Amino acid sequence: MDKNDIIKFALQNAIEHNGKADAKSVLGKIISKDPSIKSRIREVMEEIESVVKEINLKSIEEQRNMLENLAPELLEKKKVVERKVLPDLPDVEGTVVMRMAPSPSGPLHIGHSRMAILNDEYTKRYGGRLILRIEDTNPLNVENYAYDMIREDLDWLGVKYHEVVIQSDRFNIYYNYAKKLLEMGKAYITLCDEKEWRRLKLSRLPCPDRDLDPSVHLERWEEMLSGKYGNREAVYVVKTDLNHPNPAIRDWAAFRIIRRARHPRTGEKYIVYPLMNFSVAIDDHELGLTHVLRGKDHINNTYRQLYIFDYFGWKKPVYIHYGKVKIENSILKTSIIKKGIKDGNFSGWDDVRLGTLAALRKRGISPDAIRKYWIDAGLKEVDIVFSWENLYAYNRTIIDPVAKRFFFVWDPVKVGVKSREELIANIPLHPNIDMGKKVYKLGREFNIYMTTQDFSSLKENDMFRLKDLGNFRFDGKFIIFENNDLSLIKKLKIFHWVPENSIRCNVIMPDGSEKSGLVEPEISRFQGGIVQFERFGYVNLFMGDTISGYFAHN
Repeated sequence: MDKNDIIKFALQNAIEHNGKADAKSVLGKIISKDPSIKSRIREVMEEIESVVKEINLKSIEEQRNMLENLAPELLEKKKVVERKVLPDLPDVEGTVVMRMAPSPSGPLHIGHSRMAILNDEYTKRYGGRLILRIEDTNPLNVENYAYDMIREDLDWLGVKYHEVVIQSDRFNIYYNYAKKLLEMGKAYITLCDEKEWRRLKLSRLPCPDRDLDPSVHLERWEEMLSGKYGNREAVYVVKTDLNHPNPAIRDWAAFRIIRRARHPRTGEKYIVYPLMNFSVAIDDHELGLTHVLRGKDHINNTYRQLYIFDYFGWKKPVYIHYGKVKIENSILKTSIIKKGIKDGNFSGWDDVRLGTLAALRKRGISPDAIRKYWIDAGLKEVDIVFSWENLYAYNRTIIDPVAKRFFFVWDPVKVGVKSREELIANIPLHPNIDMGKKVYKLGREFNIYMTTQDFSSLKENDMFRLKDLGNFRFDGKFIIFENNDLSLIKKLKIFHWVPENSIRCNVIMPDGSEKSGLVEPEISRFQGGIVQFERFGYVNLFMGDTISGYFAHN
């Protein structure tokens, strides 16, 4: 039995259990590798307990550093993970047609990505058509730049849409159907006071305008379009059932007047704007939708829209409602972000403190990780709380096999090194040795940088290891090279370092704070993108005259 096996398995077990290894678990691993030791379990167990006791005194970071030097392949726990898939769509007949319907009040955020990815997954599965319908019928909350930003976000997510429909191009279609409903007696124009109309509806009573002859309402409709009425003076209402047990389903407003609002695409061409439930119902029919995915907070909207389908005798899409998602510890609200940008509190829509897709892209979050997250979340009706840690775990599995490793020393302090022999550091770029290595010829007397925290923890005559360089002793002023005995790794603290000619790098953290430090000079050969700064975390680097990075996660 090799004692190194005990050390390796004890370290692995400790890392998997918050820094505390269990001797019996380690014994099980040892027996699995070498069944012959069963004849001397008591002797072996004593040795295991001794090693476990020593390892449990170390921090998780020290344990991880030791295992990385001794057996890096054990750092990744091998799991057989059942790949989750979305359930089949019900009632599929012919070509599946679905839609995603963002509002151009700003770019997309992490919550919007759920809608986009789920629709994309299904239309790809069934060889169907996905429509990007931009719902811009509220001129008070539409930004011209958002149209292109939405498409950029969807392209980055890998969402394939086959047609783009912009609702502000379709007002004549909505107006024609509005007129037909008035002719059918299924809608009316109310001039009643808004508060009085709501009071009557809650009391299951009609307002005086409701049952006027359709010809009166058609005349009022033309007057609305011609500009006779001001804001809130006339409202187009769809009739439903005033005795419906849910007040939200009773008669609902479908068009409103908005004067002196300049729409970024249509200017002041229109003053009568459709509300969401009307334009959505018309478009879902006109565009031939077969299935509609939406959050269960839209159930009332579904019931409202079904009245339109029933009045016109249209075939209804299949509606699938999933649970709401609560996204904590992130800024998503468009109005807050707009104000923050205007006031100079945020640098833009990609400020890393935000939950926008632009911000996540800047931090190095892979779109494939976001897709995996939402597929695994599925279409359950129960509400969920979004887990940033789970998203980071998905991202880690994607980027870790390709992210090159570099040393980064934040809050650096210069330290003198002395050696009796020429020192050369051979540092792997990745645990996968095929990805190459970095070589630094350092000499006998040279300077390095360590973090101030690490260096200040050293006491005179302390022994420690500089990662991938050797074992050293601190003499109170300099650090002195002693040897490169790898068997001492389990006993020594391990510190990261960078050569004297390292390069300044500033890393922006998710809370907007900044970590300033030095990254090893080999980084200059790197073209940018995601890397791992060891002992620090994954960072998305941008290379230029200066090097800047954005922290992704640990």
